[in-house]
Amino acid sequence: MENIEIARILNDYADLLEIKGENPFRTRSYRRAAQIIQSYPKRLAQLVAESDDLTQLPGIGASMAAHIREIVASGTLQSLQALRKEFPASMTELLELEGLGPKRTRQLHEALGVRSIVELEKAIEAGKVEKLPGLGKKSVEKIRQAVDRAAKRPKRFKLADAEQLVRPLLDYLSEGGDIARLEVAGSYRRRMETVGDIDILAVCSKPRPVMERFQAYPDVERVLGAGSTRGTVVLRSGLQVDLRIVPEVSYGAALSYFTGSKAHNINIRKLGVERGLRINEYGIFRVPKGKKAEDLGPEEGRRIGGAKEEDVFRAVGLDWVPPELREDRGEVEAAAKHRLPDLIALDDIRGDLHMHSRWTDGRHTIEEMLRACKDRGYQYCAMTDHSQAVRVAGGLGEKDVAKQLEEIAQVRGKIRGIALLAGSEVDILSDGTLDLPDDILEQLDIVVASVHSKMDMTTSQMTRRVLKALAHPAVNILGHPTGRQIGQREPFAIDLEEVFHAAKEYGVAVELNSQPQRLDLNDIQVQRAREIGVKIAISGDAHGVEQLRFMSYGIDQARRGWLEKKDVVNTLTWSQIEKWLRGRR
Repeated sequence: MENIEIARILNDYADLLEIKGENPFRTRSYRRAAQIIQSYPKRLAQLVAESDDLTQLPGIGASMAAHIREIVASGTLQSLQALRKEFPASMTELLELEGLGPKRTRQLHEALGVRSIVELEKAIEAGKVEKLPGLGKKSVEKIRQAVDRAAKRPKRFKLADAEQLVRPLLDYLSEGGDIARLEVAGSYRRRMETVGDIDILAVCSKPRPVMERFQAYPDVERVLGAGSTRGTVVLRSGLQVDLRIVPEVSYGAALSYFTGSKAHNINIRKLGVERGLRINEYGIFRVPKGKKAEDLGPEEGRRIGGAKEEDVFRAVGLDWVPPELREDRGEVEAAAKHRLPDLIALDDIRGDLHMHSRWTDGRHTIEEMLRACKDRGYQYCAMTDHSQAVRVAGGLGEKDVAKQLEEIAQVRGKIRGIALLAGSEVDILSDGTLDLPDDILEQLDIVVASVHSKMDMTTSQMTRRVLKALAHPAVNILGHPTGRQIGQREPFAIDLEEVFHAAKEYGVAVELNSQPQRLDLNDIQVQRAREIGVKIAISGDAHGVEQLRFMSYGIDQARRGWLEKKDVVNTLTWSQIEKWLRGRR
């Protein structure tokens, strides 16, 4: 069992506790534990197997440790099963609707007997929901829109969640031996922010034992297909995984084909046709004169390559294209002209300019966060706890900021070899003003300005709000610019084109937030920001030392957006970042 599955069970329990109206502190403890577990870098199942003391994990007490051990041993919680007898599983689906939290779900259940999205739709159509206290036509319309979006949204897994499920499977297959090559293709390899299913390619001398081992993986819930060289399973998490065993001579062509995207592959095949070639998952073949490619079998013709992925691109006169770019957004044309970008890499990052500590909603002290950043080889980091408007996170007022500045000064004196910037993630209030007064802002080294409230403004209202904040001389970075949370909250309405141009004019960087549930900006928006020339800050937004590793997901998104090292402010050295910050002030 993987951490994400343990976290899901604890979150499900917290959902039902909240629907029932249990003590909010108890509910919050389960959510906090789930958050910690989901981002924890080590497998808790392994820690349980080794009889490690789980209470050494941050935020995990004795009772929560017992719950974790029970989940690992049995795959569930008895207390959760008991609650499910009171509330159907379909009720938790209601919580996935934007704007419909546990309190509202409980209200709908108690007043109207709503137990599922289907029943909610019927209640809305009958006009019953808008008559409930606290709900009017405007609120109901938002709920209706959330229901419509949920119906159209296919089942997909966030990249970080899929990765947590796939890596143990790859290790399991590798341990079986006889596998010469093993790689994940598809949207996972292209590092899309969400994936629908997983395609694994393997090369081995004896396919049958490998396929049997694949189907016997302990996390397999059901087997959908079991051929000699292709098998399909569904894991307990609901993630579908296909395994294809291919010969060495076809491996590169198959890897290219199954990596996709479909539009990219069509472009490659067209270029092949122009050169008298047929390119498919089996290899690269020269079409005999006088014959049509569509009249030939899949491996007919003279094979001229396909063992290596580079063979595919070389055959049609292209440079090798990094998987993250294969979306038919100009990469083929750029590869033909030898003008592909030199994509940013994780090693290019010199510091992190957005993170949180125990002063607000973080799980570690300033000193612990700083030491963890130093261990990652960073030259600098910025402590940017929330300002006072974000009450749910314990945002800091003027007096609290002054006290935090004192602690930052003390920590700086204790840890050498890394610079610590004193900053704040300051709320952009509804009128575009900032959540802290100028005399406080002037004392800070860096300011990340973000929207956390009143996200239902019109496009023009939100755009004016953000533009006003960007014009403030204290602002260095615009945080998570669209406010979206993948699969949970739609981006708020804003004219990013206007925002990007203003950010460039004012010298403000826009953030690419690396939190797996945010990845805000998305890849297309990142590419547009690059075209306009606005600088990007790839930030971890870490709320604990274990989340500093999320920076890698921001790098994935940056690469999909064609970013190079020069496009990103936190690839600058410490002396360069100092100069950049002074220039804005």
